[in-house]
Amino acid sequence: MNEITKHPPTGQLLDSPKVWPTTQAAEGVPRLRWTMRDFDRLTELGVFGEKDHIELIGGELVPMAAKGNRHERVRHIVVNWLVRRLPDAVDFSIELGWRPEPGMYLEPDLMLFPREVKVPEFGGDVALLVVEIARSSLARDLSFRAMTMASLGVRDYWVVNADSLATTTHHEPSNVGYGSTVVVPPHGLLTPLLVPELALRLAELGIDG
Repeated sequence: MNEITKHPPTGQLLDSPKVWPTTQAAEGVPRLRWTMRDFDRLTELGVFGEKDHIELIGGELVPMAAKGNRHERVRHIVVNWLVRRLPDAVDFSIELGWRPEPGMYLEPDLMLFPREVKVPEFGGDVALLVVEIARSSLARDLSFRAMTMASLGVRDYWVVNADSLATTTHHEPSNVGYGSTVVVPPHGLLTPLLVPELALRLAELGIDG
């Protein structure tokens, strides 16, 4: 058995999420390209546990930022508000192991999609709404992740700042990014582009109450 399958990184409990060491190569330096088959095999071998949050983007394994109490509280309240009001034709998932295209694996905080789609393999243009609750990952969710969502054709992508509750909405996706980006304050009306009946104001959900 490979050493990495026997022992978690130093200082980690066996049942806790692993803190994976990372590296960032200089631009233009070749890197090993991972496939979806490689990713699935690593999961089967126990290299990645259920509590690890690793994504596969552009052939690279990308660890997600750790989620704190504030993140979990905001997501819990927002998800519960939306789920209680979902139209019959709409379904949802929290941290779905989403496979929008071959060689890509993502775990968005919240997704809304048509109830009849085949989960987890459906394209970004099929998603009705993708939401990320961001704190430590805010800068990445507004830049790198936004570019990823745009390239997938996600038509409505929100990034909720877990601290301020301001939400950046992204519309009009293309291969070079989103054509429309609007910051909605906590008291502003957030209206899902494709499910307008779920319009809400984050300041009215009791998150800070």
